[in-house]
Amino acid sequence: MKLKHLSLVAFASVIHPSMVLAQTTNAAPADDQDMAEPLDSGLIIVTANRTRSVADETPVALSAISGEALQEQGITNPTQLEKAAPNLSIVRDNGLQITIRGVTSDDDSEKGDPSAGFLVNDIYIARPQAQEVSFFDVERVEVLRGPQGTLYGRNTTAGLINVLSRRPVMDEFSGTASLTYESYDHIVASGAVNIPVADILAIRVAGNLDRRDSYIINGTSDGYEYDPFKNNLSGRVSLRFEPAPDVRIDVIGDYSDIGGRTINAVPLANFFSGIVPGTRPTYLDPDAKAARTNTFRQGQEPIRDITDRGVTGQFEWSPGDFTLTYLGSYREFPNSLQTTLVGGRVPATLSGEQSQQSHELRLAYSDGDRFAAQFGGYFFSEESFVRLTLLNPQVLGLPAFATNYEFVQGPTKAKNKSVFGQASYEIIDDLTATLGARYSYDDKSRIGETAFDTNPAVMIPGNRIVLQVNDAAASFDKVTWRVGLDYASPIGLLYSYVATGYKAGGFNDGCEIGTQPGCRFTADALYYEPETLTAYELGFKLANADRSLRLNGALFHYDYSNLQLSQTSNICGAPCQLTRNAALAKIDGIELEGVFVPMAGLRLEAGVNLLDARYDDFQPAPGVDFSGRSLSRSPDLSGYVGASYTIAVGADGGLEASVRTQFSSEYDLTDLERLIEFYQPGYTKTDITLTYRNDANGLTVSAFARNLENEITLTSADSGIAIPFGSATFADPRTFGVRVGVDF
Repeated sequence: MKLKHLSLVAFASVIHPSMVLAQTTNAAPADDQDMAEPLDSGLIIVTANRTRSVADETPVALSAISGEALQEQGITNPTQLEKAAPNLSIVRDNGLQITIRGVTSDDDSEKGDPSAGFLVNDIYIARPQAQEVSFFDVERVEVLRGPQGTLYGRNTTAGLINVLSRRPVMDEFSGTASLTYESYDHIVASGAVNIPVADILAIRVAGNLDRRDSYIINGTSDGYEYDPFKNNLSGRVSLRFEPAPDVRIDVIGDYSDIGGRTINAVPLANFFSGIVPGTRPTYLDPDAKAARTNTFRQGQEPIRDITDRGVTGQFEWSPGDFTLTYLGSYREFPNSLQTTLVGGRVPATLSGEQSQQSHELRLAYSDGDRFAAQFGGYFFSEESFVRLTLLNPQVLGLPAFATNYEFVQGPTKAKNKSVFGQASYEIIDDLTATLGARYSYDDKSRIGETAFDTNPAVMIPGNRIVLQVNDAAASFDKVTWRVGLDYASPIGLLYSYVATGYKAGGFNDGCEIGTQPGCRFTADALYYEPETLTAYELGFKLANADRSLRLNGALFHYDYSNLQLSQTSNICGAPCQLTRNAALAKIDGIELEGVFVPMAGLRLEAGVNLLDARYDDFQPAPGVDFSGRSLSRSPDLSGYVGASYTIAVGADGGLEASVRTQFSSEYDLTDLERLIEFYQPGYTKTDITLTYRNDANGLTVSAFARNLENEITLTSADSGIAIPFGSATFADPRTFGVRVGVDF
């Protein structure tokens, strides 16, 4: 369905308030903000522009979801955020794959980069495998749609997600605790306590247990356990120190032990028949049990053992009209796992270490009237070592005397250096112009090899054959910019902007001809170029006087160049990942959301997203033209409708019943290696919740059901090295649960 055919639907949503849902979700202003909060105002303070502002007064398409709203919607990890933000898909594969408005990256290797940034407390998390954090003691999550290349830098072509934890408060001893039990023995236990040590010092300690059995049924007799799928234990200690009225220092240390079983896929044949290269197979519409059954045997214990740890520091000094901010972090991600690939035929072991550090210095100025500006510099450095060992290598086409097949990579290094600035000026009353730019320089390198060990009986020197040396280095630089104009009208904000985004280029496995013996790739085959995006957007954030009716909307067009597309290939002599640039893509869309509160206690909400994301010029193979074909994970139509009603129970209590339905039209999941057009048919998913709250004692008790329809929706489809061994992953099935929480 093309965008022009959907414009009437969008217009109908605008003129019917009960069909539109606000982008900001049930959140109050920060404690230090002097604001009155009308009934169900939806106001929330964000830092989307790296300075504090009210979300509905911030000229960017964003969704800000408070910690309370995360709990109400049952969002405990990033993959569930798509319920709370438009045109967002987050799927679990080898780490997280984030898609915003059709822009995504499927390169999850140690040398790849995402197209959407993932941040925790304003710190960019480089590896997708380190991004599936558990949400606990969260202040809010900000989802920014559209390129954020000026203030946030590279790898934010699609936008970004920023998870912000609660900070210590100086003048109160308080805390929170909650326990959730859900289907599949899913237990989430969280707690936090805020301790004021002195007038100028406070500490907050938080912890979380997140354990769940697998959604996948073992349909074999291999004897291996699939449970628990995850068993994560996390802790965080935050310190706030205010030695002077204009000085604030925050230090955050966090540690997560991530365990569980690694089985997260089922046979592709569970969902499709007639799987032939270059065709569109038949979707089988399996029942929930059949869809979730894995018939691939495991060749070894499927386990994961991952540690994610780091420290973040922020210094803020605000003398007069200026604010100087330093933000720095160091993180480590040692990991190991065992699984079985290729339809249960190839046991695999992965071990690795990744570390990253980042430093940012910003100076912001505001005259309190018409002019505001910020300037800064940024440095990021990452280094990793990875060893992937595959057994039964003959399945992959290696000779009979091969005993394994290995990718040994490291060190893989990436560095980014940037300088940036952005300024806003109120040209006339309520009309503000914004101009920003950023210069980014990226440097990448990797040393490694693709090899296999041999049977000593064949007497090959060193008992090892190196198929390919992986040795490459590349540098890229880019200026990204943003120009905007916004108007604070009597009924809300009107905004427009043109902005650019940039994701650095990189290299494939191998080395360039002439650089050392055995290198066989030309520069064109080895390296791929940066991808860039130019976005044009018009938007509004409107409300009536008491904010009982709020409407948010955006109309956007993207020119998307040099898309980086990844797939499995035998170009290395055996299976490996290959990334290349598609020529061009175009994306057009409309997002409309709003909320209507006709009376105390009743809240109606809805949203509709229209998207036309397609290749404009792309030939994935000789004689094959994908021009006009949809980008993956980009439904033409999606959205949600919902309602909640609250009644008083006694003097201090309230009982809220809520229902919310998410819907989506069909979307593609094309396999680019074999040009197979897999797809997910349209669906609806409905959540219901009944919650009792008592303001006097801080008690909350909830009962809920998620995905009442029990829709098993595909999140990925891959034909693998051979179609019979293809695999699919899917989103959460139907679950029921209860939650008890208390604030003190």
